[in-house]
Amino acid sequence: MSKLAVLMYHDVSTVTSEALTISVEKLEEQFAWLVEKGYKSYHCKELMELQKLPAKKNILITFDDGYVSQMELAVPLLEKYNLKATFFVPLNYLGKTDQWNTSALSIMTSEDLLSLNPQTIELAFHSYYHKKYNELTEVEIEADTQLCFNTVSEKKLPFSAAVAYPYGKYPRETSEKKKFFQQLKKQQFHFGFRIGNRLNDFPFKNPFEIQRIDVKGEFSLSKFKRKVKFGKIF
Repeated sequence: MSKLAVLMYHDVSTVTSEALTISVEKLEEQFAWLVEKGYKSYHCKELMELQKLPAKKNILITFDDGYVSQMELAVPLLEKYNLKATFFVPLNYLGKTDQWNTSALSIMTSEDLLSLNPQTIELAFHSYYHKKYNELTEVEIEADTQLCFNTVSEKKLPFSAAVAYPYGKYPRETSEKKKFFQQLKKQQFHFGFRIGNRLNDFPFKNPFEIQRIDVKGEFSLSKFKRKVKFGKIF
């Protein structure tokens, strides 16, 4: 089995770098190191078709929430370093702000999403209302997902069959978790992403519990390197 690190980013800034916001300078430093060390990046839809990873060093780069800053600051860096990334988008907030959080950060419009080069950026689901799945009923989850599908169809957005759980939350009790995963399969999702901060074996042991490394804005480059290589650092 190969190891796959899945990176999770959020907002990108020209002035600050802390918590869920990373500075464009640090982001470029991290991307440059990944390329220097020979990491191969993927889209989720590519991984769905693979039985093994072709490279020795592999990375999946993900950004949550569809911020305008990702389009303006992260996309040029991804293109500069010939890296791929997946943008997980909460579809109720297209053209609005992050109303589940600060209400201060702008979210891309459907036109913005359609303008992104699909060779660089893959679009995928981050729920409709950005609510915690572990606090919703099965019926509420189904309704939320249907709103996602309706929006993607109406706006003709090319979304892949992958979902990142808002806040990394999903049912954990055994029977509820089993029903949740069965529901995702019924809705024809292939992958579901949590947090966890560990590396993944590939092929995935459980494609609905893929762990991501939460990249914080205050990380030094040395800490970022350790996280990519080893995952959770105790």
